[in-house]
Amino acid sequence: MRQRFEYALAWPFIKTLSLLPRPLSRAAAISLSWMVYLLHARLRRVGMRNLAMAMPEKSRAEHARILRGEFTSLGRQLAEVCQFPRYTRENVGRVVVYDGFENYERAAARGKGVLFLTAHFGGWELSAFVHSLHGHWMHVVVRNLDNVYLDRLIQRYRSMHGNTTVSKDNFVRGLLEAMKAGEVVGLLMDTNMTPPQGVFVNFFGIPACTASGLARIALRTDAAVVPGFTIWDPTLRKYRLRFDPPVNLVRTGNDEEDIVTNTQIFTKITEDYVRRYPDQWLWVHRRWKTRPPGEPGLY
Repeated sequence: MRQRFEYALAWPFIKTLSLLPRPLSRAAAISLSWMVYLLHARLRRVGMRNLAMAMPEKSRAEHARILRGEFTSLGRQLAEVCQFPRYTRENVGRVVVYDGFENYERAAARGKGVLFLTAHFGGWELSAFVHSLHGHWMHVVVRNLDNVYLDRLIQRYRSMHGNTTVSKDNFVRGLLEAMKAGEVVGLLMDTNMTPPQGVFVNFFGIPACTASGLARIALRTDAAVVPGFTIWDPTLRKYRLRFDPPVNLVRTGNDEEDIVTNTQIFTKITEDYVRRYPDQWLWVHRRWKTRPPGEPGLY
């Protein structure tokens, strides 16, 4: 399923590669994304199942509207990613503007490193790219894509302006070194995990196995955890790269409990953004696939 999922989302991206020498409009990219929506019933089923579990108070028609909005969001991001080679510090403001940059500045000034907490939300691929374009490069924790061609391309795009990628499978040592050096690391922590890399915390009131690495590193190094989300603003007709104030970590002296508690805090931050902008999150991911022992599967 993971490979089919990636190919489904990668397909329109690969198809647009031939268009890179000339601008790809948002309308064209959104049309490609909608083709994926229409052709892949499995993705629609997963998205509708997730919405039914997370937002049971909404009608099925509302769930369908949100899911269609997600694919519009994916297409919009696709259009911008295809333009990465053309963006400069001078012209990228037409696409992404900062919001709350002072929160990032204060966190970075502490000199203990910054952990950039984000998710597969809005224009997530734009966040680290634009930040590096303004001279603030970071390490980005990623999982290599099954599609080798797409993986090679996206890795090149992500590192165009100084960012480096760190494999999700072996990142703890690299993160510790980065924090000691006062550097910045970006982590998307809204995907399904399995123990022991993940711990169960509530996401929309449902236990979800969630990456605990961010909490472990933050508690160990005293790095600042700064939530950052790239939100599509329909009024501005561009994205806002929003930085919130650093999260106040809970420290009781019980390391394992503190890891779970802080992971829950981080997850609630993501949930709050998704609730505010439900059509900008990746509902087609099987977020609740891993279940606590003894619980039946949800998909």
